[in-house]
Amino acid sequence: MPTNRLLLLLLLLISWRPLWAQNVLRTEDGTASQRSGSGYSAEGGVMQGGGTNQFSWGRGGDDEEDQEGEQIPIGQFQWRIDRRLGNIIDAENNDTVVHNFQNFNLTEGYAGQYSFLGNLGAPRLNRVFLNREYDAEFPFLQPLSFFRGSLQDFRFTNTLSPITNLAYHKCGNSQNGEDRVRAYFATNINKISGIGFKLDYLYGRGYYNSQQNSQFGGTVYGYYRGEHYNAHAYINVSHLKSAENGGIENDRYIEDPQSFPQSYSSKDIPVNITDTYNRNHEQTFYLTHRYNVGFDRELEVPDSLMPEPPSEAELMKPLGDSLRAVLQQDTLRKAAVVDSLMQQWQSTLVMPKEFVPVTSFIHTFDVERLTHSFLSHRLPQNYFTSHYYGDLNDVYDKTRGMSIKNTVGMALREGFNKWAQMGITLFGTHQLTTFTLPMPADTTILTDHFTEHDLSVGSVLSRQQGRLIHYNVEGELWLLSDNIGEFKVDGDVDIDLPLGKKDSIQLNLAAFVHNQEPHFYLRHYRNQVTWWDFDDIKNEMRTRFMGTLSYPRTKTRLTVGVENMKNYTYFGIEKTLRAGADSTSTLPADYSREAKVRQHSGNIQVFSATLGQDLKLGPLGWENEVTYQTSSNQEVLPLPKISLYTNLYLLFHVSKILRVQVGGDMRYFTSYYAPDYAPSISQFAVQDASFARVKVGNYPIINAYVNLHLKHCRLYLAMNHVNQGHGRYYWAPHYPVNPRTFHFGLSWNFFN
Repeated sequence: MPTNRLLLLLLLLISWRPLWAQNVLRTEDGTASQRSGSGYSAEGGVMQGGGTNQFSWGRGGDDEEDQEGEQIPIGQFQWRIDRRLGNIIDAENNDTVVHNFQNFNLTEGYAGQYSFLGNLGAPRLNRVFLNREYDAEFPFLQPLSFFRGSLQDFRFTNTLSPITNLAYHKCGNSQNGEDRVRAYFATNINKISGIGFKLDYLYGRGYYNSQQNSQFGGTVYGYYRGEHYNAHAYINVSHLKSAENGGIENDRYIEDPQSFPQSYSSKDIPVNITDTYNRNHEQTFYLTHRYNVGFDRELEVPDSLMPEPPSEAELMKPLGDSLRAVLQQDTLRKAAVVDSLMQQWQSTLVMPKEFVPVTSFIHTFDVERLTHSFLSHRLPQNYFTSHYYGDLNDVYDKTRGMSIKNTVGMALREGFNKWAQMGITLFGTHQLTTFTLPMPADTTILTDHFTEHDLSVGSVLSRQQGRLIHYNVEGELWLLSDNIGEFKVDGDVDIDLPLGKKDSIQLNLAAFVHNQEPHFYLRHYRNQVTWWDFDDIKNEMRTRFMGTLSYPRTKTRLTVGVENMKNYTYFGIEKTLRAGADSTSTLPADYSREAKVRQHSGNIQVFSATLGQDLKLGPLGWENEVTYQTSSNQEVLPLPKISLYTNLYLLFHVSKILRVQVGGDMRYFTSYYAPDYAPSISQFAVQDASFARVKVGNYPIINAYVNLHLKHCRLYLAMNHVNQGHGRYYWAPHYPVNPRTFHFGLSWNFFN
């Protein structure tokens, strides 16, 4: 869809407002929120309302008037949900952040911690190992984490007035540029329910040949949060298409361009593959709901808020004059009547009550569907080692996967009396997964079907109330699967260590032990140039311990973690040297290659430590984050020793209404044998250590920017890779960093 048509569609969408939209904000416990107007947090760069987790979506003032002069209330709060049981998790809205807005649309991540293929929305891999996601049913989607939304990170919104946010990001021109348009809408139906949607379209043409990405995602959600019944519904559809070029033919085009007789622009540099694509069509249908059983409890009202009792004269005023005269003569009878009238007045008082849930009955229905296709109109004969079936000039391999999960649970809620210091939940999950793979038979291609059933039970112990200590421990045991006895145990503890009356240090401890069989596509996969079927693959055993210590007063953060893995399962590249080629060569043309799944039977340990320190002196700000990590087996699990992000800027206001942030930031990581990229499976795969390997890194990438914020609008102008020159500037082997590029971004908020 052309960008201008999409912009017109989104502008039409923002004009739509349901007639039943209500301007009501509720707190987490369902009670009405008391607001104190909007304020601005310059430290975090977030526009906030007066209550916890309430945001004014980038506005610089209080409620404003509409065209008819009526006040438009502005404010909201947001939350995420636990995917299995639907528990509410308080969350901030990242879309309201104005600080470092220029980093929002970077595929390499906010702090440049991802390796990727250079183009907007391209597959990526986190270089910080302990931040990687690995427990994925469909691994084809993991490298596309920049664009595709996940339910775990999605934010439901309760809002005072209907909200629309439009954002547009632009880079380059019609031949090599990048465009992204996003729209978000949220409104309430009534005080405890609401709906909304999110649209996202990305098109990156690419500064190098045959690397364009086209991605579209749409999300619709709704919720109901009553005292007895709660429900959250979520539907997401994503269409993700990526062109594959296999990297550039010769790294000297980047490292030593003067060795060539002519000058090459990025679009002139030859690549290894053309007319080849990976496509993913993903759908998610999700519903979690629960019924709460409990009791009503009267709230204690302070004496200062209690109504003043009426005087004796006011109590007797409704009585007739003759009766009051008689009572004045009889002191005892008068006292009895006054006492009776006082009791009658007290009986008319309605004491406020709250519903206290004791037990919750939970059901979650979770469906994921994926169609993954690998297609090519001209696949090189010499690029891949194997050719299992079909015609390399007409490749169209498809696999489908579907997962249907039903979870039922019963929770004994925390805090319904003083002895209930933690919540206890018991649950059971049944999962049905189906997969299809191509199966060649003579001159035709048939479809091979696989079906798996898993039944697991588990429990959760948690404490989320209170001030000093919060914890959550979840265990799950598989009773029916290919490997009965698989288990997972996850736990985390948050501790607030007070330092005086207004100061504290936060400590978070997390750990897990997982013993599980690798997922289906690590055991079975087939296309024309890739094939594996494992029936004897072993369970992975992973144990991790992590701790994070943060001191908000000095903006210091330290995270230390260690993980041990046995039977680590991963993707690898297997190379074959072509006849007459030099085994010390790193040219892609000297080898054919095939993607494989490998399993390391021994133990691998990873140690990681990340230190973050933000400094501020008047208008000068300096943000820093550095990670040190080491792997005990660099051939199986290569990691850079150091990853660094630093950001130096000036922050000031013009006329008290325009926020200006001007500065530059740098991303850097030490050189290492980074995983290569395998186009046939759309995955990063470890380089083959049998032949010469390629190192990337040891090259700083510097961006300069101006970030502006005025009332409804956020705007940035940025020049990325300003230090472009001669050097080894690669994110991944044979995939260079884009040349120096100018970027523009705009986000605008609309209300009511």
